[in-house]
Amino acid sequence: MRRLPIIPTILVLAAVAVMIGLGVWQLQRASWKHELLTRYADAAQDDTAVAWPGASDQYDDLYYRRSSFTCAEVLGRDAIAGRNSDGEAGWVQIARCRTARGDPAAVQLGWTQDPQPISWNGGEVTGRITRYGEGIRLVADPPVEGLAANAAPDPRALPDNHIAYAFQWFFFAITALVIYFLALRRMQAKSAD
Repeated sequence: MRRLPIIPTILVLAAVAVMIGLGVWQLQRASWKHELLTRYADAAQDDTAVAWPGASDQYDDLYYRRSSFTCAEVLGRDAIAGRNSDGEAGWVQIARCRTARGDPAAVQLGWTQDPQPISWNGGEVTGRITRYGEGIRLVADPPVEGLAANAAPDPRALPDNHIAYAFQWFFFAITALVIYFLALRRMQAKSAD
């Protein structure tokens, strides 16, 4: 019987170890994600209002919580694809504001079928905090006058696919071992001829 090639065997075993490590890491991330989603689901059920955050290090603890702020100055308006409280597709109107204390803030004013941004000059808005790119926005509840109710931010809409990623990494590790084993058998069969 021929000896195993040392360098290829070490490389394959190292790659398999890395893939298994990544699978284990994804399982740990799945546990963390389930805890996070449970915390977000609890926050979405809680109607206790929190202060609008002034710094990004406060965001994670406030997602899906009720809050409010005064839009002292409207800096810009956008319309992005979104859904209303009945699940219909259309446009949600977003206003970028400066709060009364001078911080930038975004508010999802409400839903409409028309992508043209509405005229809104600011004021007090109340709703729930959710993600918005790298920042946050307040999803107004109730919506501002002239717009329909937004779909409520739902933590169940966040992706939770770490278990699938873990199994994918474990599958890759097994596949690498099988391919290497078949390659070794083929090399041994050729050397026996």
